[in-house]
Amino acid sequence: MIEFHLDSRSGVPPYQQIVQQTRRALRLGLLVAGDQLPTVKDAAAHLAINPNTVLKAYRELEHAGLVAARPGVGTFVTGTLSGDSLSAHAPLRRDLRRWLDKARRAGLDEQSIEDLFQDTFRLMNAEGVA
Repeated sequence: MIEFHLDSRSGVPPYQQIVQQTRRALRLGLLVAGDQLPTVKDAAAHLAINPNTVLKAYRELEHAGLVAARPGVGTFVTGTLSGDSLSAHAPLRRDLRRWLDKARRAGLDEQSIEDLFQDTFRLMNAEGVA
């Protein structure tokens, strides 16, 4: 089961962080059809937020066709975002882990690594490189 985490410094509303984390888990195959999301009550208690915030996130996911609420039972994954690319994840993850290890040995901290990745990703998109 997914465990949500909030970053109060991100500037992203809490409900949107829940949506983003769920979508990320679906893309990576960490959540699949039939998996249950944390109950609204449990997620709200864990995150120390209003249950309506969790409900808002779950409603957005439901509207997107990714989850379905079953009254009295819970909210379950009904869709996926991983597609056929899931089989490519393992070798790419190994390559990325090697790259991250190299970046850390070069003295980059977590934020510097993230900034470098984001900047390079943006540049590639701007250049039209797939």
